[in-house]
Amino acid sequence: MVDTGLDAGTDERDRLDERDGEAVSRFVERFAAQLTDAGMQRMAARVFAQLLASDGGAMTSAELGEALQISPAAVSGAVSYLTQVNMVSREREPGSRRDRYVLHNELWYETFTRRDQVLSLWEKTLREGAATLGTGSPAGERVAETAAFFEFLQGETLAMMDRWRDHRKKLGLG
Repeated sequence: MVDTGLDAGTDERDRLDERDGEAVSRFVERFAAQLTDAGMQRMAARVFAQLLASDGGAMTSAELGEALQISPAAVSGAVSYLTQVNMVSREREPGSRRDRYVLHNELWYETFTRRDQVLSLWEKTLREGAATLGTGSPAGERVAETAAFFEFLQGETLAMMDRWRDHRKKLGLG
């Protein structure tokens, strides 16, 4: 029989059934709690951690709801947030009306790249603010130092991401 991919969720469930489901759930909840402590919305953190723990990096709303024991509305709200912050995307299942929620490839690289864009914007605004406040004033100096910090952080982040790509190749991860 040819695998059409129409029931990829069943394959996902079969693989998960071979694992210690309780241990997987504990991992998902532990990582989700850490993401929540870092500022992510709780339900979005749980959905993200569940997607990360899935072999395919993609699940339907029903699969997420079942795995996390949450309502379709909770899945929808979490996915909306994760889509807005570009951590997941929505894809239509072939031959179906169901959507699958998929982790982005190179998720962490993309996340840090977007963060770099935010840092650039903040740095520009802070430099303008320092000039407005006067570089000789205590407030102007503080704001200028903050801008310099973001400039430094941005340069270090770009260099680190270049090193990550090289390291990733050495590890054979992509």
